[in-house]
Formats: sequence, structure tokens, C-alpha cells
Amino acid sequence: MWQEMQAREPLLFGTAVGHLALLALLAVLALVDDTALTGLNRWLKPMKFCASIAIYLASMAWYWPLVVASTGAKRVAAMLLAGTLIIEMVWIIGQAARGVRSHFNIESPLDGAAFQLAGLVILINVATAGWVCWRTFQMESSAYVWGVRLGLASFVIFALEGIIMVRRMGHAVGVADGGPGLPGVNWSTTGGDLRIAHFLGMHALQILPVIGYVTGRTGAVFVAFALWLALSAGALVQALSGRPLLKG
Repeated sequence: MWQEMQAREPLLFGTAVGHLALLALLAVLALVDDTALTGLNRWLKPMKFCASIAIYLASMAWYWPLVVASTGAKRVAAMLLAGTLIIEMVWIIGQAARGVRSHFNIESPLDGAAFQLAGLVILINVATAGWVCWRTFQMESSAYVWGVRLGLASFVIFALEGIIMVRRMGHAVGVADGGPGLPGVNWSTTGGDLRIAHFLGMHALQILPVIGYVTGRTGAVFVAFALWLALSAGALVQALSGRPLLKG
């Protein structure tokens, strides 16, 4: 499977593997450096982003044969997907090393400029994912292909939910960011948390193609998409109302 993924799109696969290696390095740093940032080990957030990016890029590498476009266009798209996320990780790790927040941090001109640049590169990444979704519609349809299309559509929609967080300059609703949270993910247990819907909606990219492949039924994919969309939208509404997923 690893060899097949590498053959389908080497750049995306290689960048995914690089993030896994970086995840291991950050885990070691977390063991030897217990400096806290917003109440958590400062290397925990970069670790979570490394894991998420590795899963995302590996998924895109696997789906790459479904992208119907010229070789040059696909090469540029792969470079944009990989390059923007490398920039994102440099920013997140750099801010952690400085001992300051990465997201929603405009406390100095440097922090503000870095946050704006990070937002720009993520918009480029999401726009590229939207282009990838569009080009899969040139592929002959099947349950699996519909799973990839709808997974990409959900990914784009809920990646753009990040705009709500930027406008609010935080992910918590009704409480301050960095308060008590669920183990591992640190989703707020005292107020709403916009990251839950963000997480659910974006990871339809991995769920829906599997449902399409296993069932072989397009109808099952559309039902799963509708249910997943309702679940993600419900999590967004709950967060905006200031209610936690689970109370601490």
C-alpha cells in the first residue's frame, strides 16, 4: 500500500512521510521539554497538526489517479498542497519554539503578519482541494468515486469553517481559549468549541471513500454524506450556542 501510494503521487506521499518523521521528533521534544503554552505542552499542538497533515496528504496521494487533468496541472496542484502545508508547519513550530501562540495571535507586528500569511496559504490549499474535487467529476462515476468527491466537498466546506474562528479570533465560544478540555484533542468541556465541527467535516475525506469502496453502493455514500453533514453541522450549531460536546 505504501509503495502504491508513493507511485500515485510521490510528492504528496513524501511530504506525508516527512510529517510523520517530524511527529516523532516533536514527541521526543515533548518528553524532554515540559514548557506549557495555553495550559498544555507547547509541542502538543504541532504534533496534532503533523498527524492531521500526514493523514490528509496521504489520502490525497491515494486519490490522485481520480484527478483528471494534464500532468502539468496535477504537478502544480500537488506542489501547492504540499508547499502550503510545509509553510504552515514552519509557522506553527516556529511560534511554539518562541513560546507564543500561533493561531489568533496578533499581539505583535511579527505575530500578526505570520498569522495573516498562514491564513493565506491555507486558503490556497483549500482552493486547490476544491480544484481537485472538481476534476474528479471528469472521472467515470462509481460508489468509491462519489465517496471521494463528497469527502472532498465536505473537507472544503468545513475547512472554510475556519473563517468563523478567525472572525471570532478564537475557537472557544462562551469561554476563553485554553481552558479545560477533553484529553488529547483538548476540546472545551466548559463552553462551545468550533474545532469539533472543523474536525468532523474535514475527516469525511477519509470516511466516505471507505464507505463507497466497502458497500459499492452510491446510495449508501449519499446517505452517509447527508448524515455526516448533519452531524458536523449539528456540532457547529452546538458550539456556536456555547455548549460543550461533553461537560467536564
